[in-house]
Formats: sequence, C-alpha cells, structure tokens
Amino acid sequence: MNSPIAPEIAEAIRVGYERRDRANMAPTIAYFEDLLARHPGHPVLTYEVAGAYDTAGQEQKARIHYEQALELGLEGDVLRRCLCQYGSTLRWLGELDASREVLARAGREFPDSDAVRVFSALTFLEEGKADAAVAELLTVVTEHAAVTDLGRWAVGLRGLADWLAQGRPGD
Repeated sequence: MNSPIAPEIAEAIRVGYERRDRANMAPTIAYFEDLLARHPGHPVLTYEVAGAYDTAGQEQKARIHYEQALELGLEGDVLRRCLCQYGSTLRWLGELDASREVLARAGREFPDSDAVRVFSALTFLEEGKADAAVAELLTVVTEHAAVTDLGRWAVGLRGLADWLAQGRPGD
C-alpha cells in the first residue's frame, strides 16, 4: 500500500474500535466485514477484519485474512502490527515454526519494536525456550530503564539477557 489511508476509512476504523465490545465481537466483525465489502481488496481493512476475528478467538479465520492483507501489501506501523498479530495467531494455532518465521521477519523489518520482541518472547515460551523468552523480555525492559525503577540494575539485567540469549555460556 503505497498511499496513506483515506481519511474516511481511517475514521471508519476509529469508529469500529470505539464501538467494539471484546465480550461480543460479532457486531465488530460484521462492521469490518461490511467496510471491506464496500472497499474490496483494501489491505488495511482486510487486516482489521483479521484482527476482529482474532479478538473473537477465531484464529483460523483471522489467519486467512492476515495472509490476504500481507499479500495485498501493508507498510509501516500497520505492517508491524499485522506481523505481530499474525505471528501470535500462528502461535495460538500451534504452528510455532511459522510463528517464529513471521516474527523473525517482523524483527528484521522493525528491529527496534518492543511489540515484536514481546510477541517473539511468547513464541519462545510456547516452544519451551524459557531462557530465550526471558532474554527478550529483559531486553525490552532494560531498554526502558529510565521509565522504570530498575536504575543501576539495568546494565546487569541486560547482561543477563545477553547471557540467556546465548544459551548460558560457561554454565
């Protein structure tokens, strides 16, 4: 998607989120499906439909729409969010290798994204790689030490993150 999202579509998306009830996603799914029907092939609306199904716990339907949105072409923050959510959906579906691949792509394209690291940590955890999961999360936390009370421990915790990520060398 090489152009910015049209203001009327951005507003419609905002309204959809404003009306969303996570306990009853059917109206939100219908709302975004209707928007997509009025703008067929729109990558961002396809992504929003995927997200609505995902929130409703309908991962198989979400997966189809995430894949379509990626094929249609997303960029920028919407691409980052799509890759995170798609990777998470694949994790929920038990497709850990596919989840890892999607999140690795996200990491390459958005190397400074905390969200990518957090979703990656969840996949590591599901893969039984607790050290790698903790390393990812410690990396996120220590990169924001100034807004936490970690203070002087941040450097040591970052070292621990590196050590865990390397597989506990010397242990």
